[in-house]
Parts: sequence; structure tokens; C-alpha cells
Amino acid sequence: MSALDDDLDYQILTLLQKDGRMSFTEISKEINVAVSTIRHRYINLVEDGTLKIIGRIDPNKIGFNAYASIMISVKPKSHMNAILTSLTKLPEISFLATVSGDYDIEANMMCRDMEHLNDFIANEIHTLEGVFDTKTNMYMKIHKFSQPDLKSAKLSRK
Repeated sequence: MSALDDDLDYQILTLLQKDGRMSFTEISKEINVAVSTIRHRYINLVEDGTLKIIGRIDPNKIGFNAYASIMISVKPKSHMNAILTSLTKLPEISFLATVSGDYDIEANMMCRDMEHLNDFIANEIHTLEGVFDTKTNMYMKIHKFSQPDLKSAKLSRK
């Protein structure tokens, strides 16, 4: 069963998505449930991997000013797993996925500046055995970055 199928878990997730620092007491008052129930549900959501509490840092405020998406074509395909394994270890990569279309992999990265980005692509991406072709798209300005829409996900389950 998904947390979205349980109304109480859904309410807890919705409140924490708005304010991840909200206390169990505040949550219990908001949805009129005992603090012990909130604590128990919270622990279950963390233990089953549904909920991960992190501090989201604004990259611009700590000096990361060059964002890009790099599309990677792999040939021969037998190198795919090794490339993915290598890319997952690179701290500059914030999102990594296999994709359909002309390319095989999409990697989103955050770098300090253009020099860091250029060095990263040249020395970390292009040096991987099996990287055949790349296409880099620069993010000029990010207009929205958000959490998953719980309401929409819950509606799709009905």
C-alpha cells in the first residue's frame, strides 16, 4: 500500500512538504491526531523510504552559478552500466536518468562557473570509455523547482 492511499500519511506528507521542520506537535494539532500517532507514522514513512528529510540548499547562494543538462550517447551499449556507475559517483551531477531518443543518458549538473563546467565535461564525461557523443544545454535561469505534486499523484491512484 502506498502512503498516498492512506489519508493520514497523505496529510502528514502534505504538511511536511510545506514545512519540513514542522514538529510532531504542530502536525498533530493541524490534523487533530495524537502526537504519538504522528511520530509512529513519521517513523514508518522514513523507514520504508517514502520520506527523506533534507535541507534544500539554494545553489546560487553558495556559489553554484552554472547549471547544465548534458545528453550522452553511448556506443557500444555494453558500456552503459559502467558509464552510469561512474556518473552516479560525481558530486556535480544532481539528476541522472536513462532516456529514449537520440541520446541514452541525461545528466543534470551544477557547477561553480563556466570554467568548472567546461573542465567537468572535458575531464569527467568525455573521458569515459563508451561516451560517443554529447549535447549540452545550459540552464540560463531556473524559473521553478518543486517537489512532486502529492495531490495529483493521489488523484491518479483513484
